[in-house]
Amino acid sequence: MTLPTVSPQDVRLALLVRREVAILDLRGEDAYAQAHPLFAASLPLGRLELEALDRIPRPGTPIVLYDAGEGLVAPAAERLARLGYIDVRALEGGLDGWRAAGFELFRDVNSASKAFGELVDARRHTPSIPAPEARALIETEPNLVVLDARRFEEYRTMSIPRGVSVPGAELVLRAAELAPDPSTTIVINCAGRTRSIIGAQSLINAGVPNPVMALRNGTIGWSLAGQTLDHGQERRFREPTPQRAAEARARARDVAYRAGVIRLTARELALLGRASDRTLYRFDVRTPEEFAAGHLKGFRSAPGGQLVQETDVFAPVRGARIVLADDRGARADMTASWLAQMGWEVYVLDGFEGPLETGPWRASLPPPPSHETITAGELEALLEKGEALVLDLAQSPAFARGHVPGAWFATREGLARALKGAPETDVVVLTSPDGVAAAFAAQELEALTDRPVRVLRGGTEAWAEEGRPLEAGLRAAIPVDDVYRRPYEGSDNPVEAMQAYLDWEYGLVAQLERDQSHGFHVI
Repeated sequence: MTLPTVSPQDVRLALLVRREVAILDLRGEDAYAQAHPLFAASLPLGRLELEALDRIPRPGTPIVLYDAGEGLVAPAAERLARLGYIDVRALEGGLDGWRAAGFELFRDVNSASKAFGELVDARRHTPSIPAPEARALIETEPNLVVLDARRFEEYRTMSIPRGVSVPGAELVLRAAELAPDPSTTIVINCAGRTRSIIGAQSLINAGVPNPVMALRNGTIGWSLAGQTLDHGQERRFREPTPQRAAEARARARDVAYRAGVIRLTARELALLGRASDRTLYRFDVRTPEEFAAGHLKGFRSAPGGQLVQETDVFAPVRGARIVLADDRGARADMTASWLAQMGWEVYVLDGFEGPLETGPWRASLPPPPSHETITAGELEALLEKGEALVLDLAQSPAFARGHVPGAWFATREGLARALKGAPETDVVVLTSPDGVAAAFAAQELEALTDRPVRVLRGGTEAWAEEGRPLEAGLRAAIPVDDVYRRPYEGSDNPVEAMQAYLDWEYGLVAQLERDQSHGFHVI
């Protein structure tokens, strides 16, 4: 197929005038994190079928594809066409074309959200406290609370002493329950800067009477100061009293009004959803546990703090509409207030009515191509005789945590190289965490080898659920560059990487000024 192209100038114009466009970087996440346009989203070629239908829900969305000369665009366009997308073009010159046009390239992941956080700090001068002063307060001041605005899983991995897990969108709803005395100082932290800034400024914007400050540079700053982090903590927020929940709702609604957020009834949402010329995202911003207990049909779980932090992951279609739902109100209003300032057309659904569905959010997937399967028991027998090669398409951190003993890490794009680098056996077995990614890659692997190809039924999860052991570590026959190692996750990052990350964040406001395509405003 001959793929039409679009110039970097026309893509930039779409961003400036807020026409819908999804700019997709097809490379591995690590390559994406080294350089990409501000509003480009990472969607590696090997994960298109797994993610595209939810991340780009409208088939008519203008999609722009690029790589850095790896030859990923043509196969991606073919897969997207099979998925039903009808407006797919290649960026002229790929990443180099964007650079040659004189346009900015950004580093890291979630760059637009992080740059916005830095702009908020620069415009509002969000109060902050350096790590040594924060430690002194924590050790000597009883009238202080530390609220960790990250996901609970991140908090449990490492946290500030006395810290309590209160993910970002929960802060306005629950702060008064944790600090009922207006004289209590509230310190908000994350791993780096963005969620600390947005969390602290959320409380300030909402008029919370307490002294509020962000922990400057988060757990990175704490570590760079030579201070010890806690690990494995389980402290979580408490339920607010009805009166405090009502007060939080009123405060948050006022902030949303000032940010220009529009409110919708269920009937108005139904009418909005009929528009075939605009993408509409529906997000439930409550906790994943609340979502699983009962959620409105058609809404995806997107806890509000993470939605603001990872907007490119949840909503890669720049210029789309976003509707938020929350039975408490405050979380949707605060999340919407930030998205509106980030240039999104955002609505809050009034009320939480109608039949509810239960269970966790599950990705929308097309039917996989036909493929032969093998059970865990059958695979175990082949492995005992040395007759099977297992290639695992899990992302590398998940593979390293646990995989079928003897399996080799691989990526869908790197299957040919993996076959050359791994031992030869009678049968090649593909697996992935739940088997889905392996099912989509089976036919491609069959075209690369004369050996029989099988997919592990139920994936590595089925192997483990039947009581079979998993092996840890990373065995790879290809370069491991599928996931960008974030300098702010985990507690074993090199000092140089953490400092370089902070230096990059501090430079984002100047980079936004050079880029001039963001459309952000700060209330």
